Amino acid sequence: MQQDSIALQSTGIPGTDSVIAKPKPLTPAQVLGWLPHNATPAQQDSAIQSRFKPSEIHWSEHPDTLHLPGHPPGVDLMKADLPQYYKESYFSKDSLFHPELKGGRYGVAGDPVPYRVHNDNVITSLLLACFIFSVIAFANARRSILRQAKHFFYTPHEGTSEYSETTNELRFQIALGLLGSLMISLLFYFYTLERIGETFILQSQYSLIAIFMGITITYFLLKMGLYTCTNLVFFDSKKNQQWIKTILFILSVEGVLLFPAVLLGAYYELDIETVEYYVIIALILVKILTFYKCYAIFFRRKVVQLQIILYFCTLEMVPLLVFWGVLVITANSLKINF
Repeated sequence: MQQDSIALQSTGIPGTDSVIAKPKPLTPAQVLGWLPHNATPAQQDSAIQSRFKPSEIHWSEHPDTLHLPGHPPGVDLMKADLPQYYKESYFSKDSLFHPELKGGRYGVAGDPVPYRVHNDNVITSLLLACFIFSVIAFANARRSILRQAKHFFYTPHEGTSEYSETTNELRFQIALGLLGSLMISLLFYFYTLERIGETFILQSQYSLIAIFMGITITYFLLKMGLYTCTNLVFFDSKKNQQWIKTILFILSVEGVLLFPAVLLGAYYELDIETVEYYVIIALILVKILTFYKCYAIFFRRKVVQLQIILYFCTLEMVPLLVFWGVLVITANSLKINF
């Protein structure tokens, strides 16, 4: 007997076959027919959702060839190409009409806030770190610094044994000398911003401070090398060693004298001319101390007093003028000329 809408399927057990009817898919009308006649719309909706699950729709990708002969094929509904007159209008480029476009600002733009050193967080952090490190260095090399300050104007007798600094004291004294070099670099950086220019070819203005710092350290190293070579030729090694210690001490004193000028010029907006006068007076005082110590160490027993003038001018004043010229030339070379 032949039956409609059924499928014959083997159970897999030899000698037995069962007829299993393949269920037909339900329709929404059948599901709603199971509900009582007074079912609410919410109950009807719940029954439909429990029986039917949404699935992904797969659109046909085959072209539509069912069109009348002699007529163009139908327009694809997935394409939304608008005519040109729909795309361009009077308001087509207006930022209010197109939120994705940058609208800019209304009114007149104000003048940008000028650069001020006291608003620079990097400079502030650098000066604070220098102050803390100088306090630590002074605490560790306190005995050596106080001893040199006490005996600075005292000339020991020939053959008197001198107290030698420890490695730790010498290391921190060199660190104080580096801080003095940093103070000189910052002061010339302030001078450059006021006298030479504010825009440079460097990506960051802090690179300019690093360049000035490198030139300052190179200047002091070359000057120490010149002093060492000259003193080893004309004087003994003991006086040369005493002079090197004196130079380190004087450089530390110079850094201490220049530190207030950096603070006054950076945070109290002191006039640049006043800062220049202060720096010149401090440098004159340092050179007087250097001249006196040079005389006390090398030329105290010399009869010819002209030697110290030539010695001091050749190894102290001429390198200083060359150092200033190199700094000015470097700043002018890095400045952007409009």
